[in-house]
Amino acid sequence: MARMALGLDFGTESARALLLDIESAAEVGEGVAPYPHGVLDHNLPTGEDLPRDWALQHPTDWTDAAARAIREALAGSGARREDLVAVGVDFTASTPLPVTAGGDPLCLQARWAREPHAWPKLWKHHGAKEEAARINALARKRAEPFLAYYGGVVGLEWLLPKAWQVLREAPAVYAAADRFLEGGDWLVWRLTGRETRNACAAGYKALWTARHGFPSPRFLAALDPELARFYRDKVQGEIVAPGRAVGAVTPLAAAQFGLPAGIPVSAAVIDAHAGVPGAGVGAPGTMVIILGTSSCHLLLSREARFFAGFAGLVADGILPGFHGYESGQAAVGDIFAWYLAQAVPAAVRDAARAAGRDLHDHLAGLAARLAPGSSGLVALDWHQGNRSVLMDGRLSGVLLGLTLQTRPEEIYRALLEATAFGTRVIVESYVAAGLPVERIVACGGLARKNPLLMQLHADILGRPIDIAASDQTVARGAAIFGALAAEPAAREPADVAAAVARLGAATERRVTPDPRAGAVYDRLYALYRRLHDHFGRDAREIMHELRALAAAAGPPARGD
Repeated sequence: MARMALGLDFGTESARALLLDIESAAEVGEGVAPYPHGVLDHNLPTGEDLPRDWALQHPTDWTDAAARAIREALAGSGARREDLVAVGVDFTASTPLPVTAGGDPLCLQARWAREPHAWPKLWKHHGAKEEAARINALARKRAEPFLAYYGGVVGLEWLLPKAWQVLREAPAVYAAADRFLEGGDWLVWRLTGRETRNACAAGYKALWTARHGFPSPRFLAALDPELARFYRDKVQGEIVAPGRAVGAVTPLAAAQFGLPAGIPVSAAVIDAHAGVPGAGVGAPGTMVIILGTSSCHLLLSREARFFAGFAGLVADGILPGFHGYESGQAAVGDIFAWYLAQAVPAAVRDAARAAGRDLHDHLAGLAARLAPGSSGLVALDWHQGNRSVLMDGRLSGVLLGLTLQTRPEEIYRALLEATAFGTRVIVESYVAAGLPVERIVACGGLARKNPLLMQLHADILGRPIDIAASDQTVARGAAIFGALAAEPAAREPADVAAAVARLGAATERRVTPDPRAGAVYDRLYALYRRLHDHFGRDAREIMHELRALAAAAGPPARGD
């Protein structure tokens, strides 16, 4: 009888299910199911307009898509559901969902369906800018110990700013919410009937450390007296590390998701962080870059170093026995998708259609013919703010050097280059802090499907980049955590590292840098850094004021 672990990956637009054979380490089946409502960034399902910078989701999308993806994965593999021995779950974070004490989402109740704050705020919801700014100002003033674990800045995408925004703007919703649960923890609760908090999201997104716990009630009360009992009353449940079993699939969940009852379910993990074991990385020195709608840069280390610019440092936060560092870019694939949706001329679309090519592939083919620096353009990759190293969600994108001769493929290449420049800033910040980056592994669909993007990363970083041989390294990592949950004896770091080495994805190919291109990109990078430091530090108020003006104007007009 085959023994398979199921990895459930809940992303921004869809849910994925991956079947991993525990004996052979082969991916034997996968399924992908888009969310019917997608990202709610214009309107609620009931029709109410949403403000700028909002991003919500529909919780029934998660359960419905998971069930469809599981059915597809099983059907495509020829496996039986009885072959499944464990489940692992990864989820975007922070994606907090206000629920009742029984775990029922407020947004699904008629009373709250038209209230935007009752819906889960997706990771890229940027409506809590003011709350994040006030949290950071007070934490610095009081020298709060938790701040050092986040490079000195609390991100506006995290749990506390989002929850405080609910309290300030919709106090009735805040009062009605017995819990603010991460989407991953809610799914695990649905699967097992047991409420827990995963240590990964608690550490990286909810300001929890094993040493200090959550921020103190005194700090919270200084922010807002009504917030003082937030963690005590609304963030309850045992904190469980990835790879540890939370419980077993209940008969009710088995019927809903098409799973065998009684198999163990691992604690949830942040989606990108699951990519580390999914890529077969279980030791220090290798940076794993997950490239998708956004990007995440993850590094294991045996020591804790505190410096400005990283987004999170959690002991055992990714794998036991290591400090896990996180940095990232708030938009990567989202930038390219924005350009194709909003700015590519009809003539280019027509040419791609006539050639029978995907628009991305068509533009990438044109852009690949350009010599480095020939466009005269340089861009800042801040269309969704800057997550690292500036940690400022109120920043915005820049494209410098436009002329009347600028062509669409030149803009496309400049946007690709900008994301690679942003990665170089992150890598250099780690090296400057004394954390060696000896190898880089890139994962995700962009890494495998956009060779120009990866060549630009190699040329701009001046380093070879290994491409993981799986489109589903994140779901694979979730499956590995599920497999560990099925082996209670595998608790020591060495056991986990051995499992990761055996079950993680191999390297598909290596992208090597072109020294001639690298010499040009060194000059362009120097210009990028000047723009980065000017708009990110010296003149950031310009972007802040533009954002404030847009917010004051209200929701953007929506065309048909």
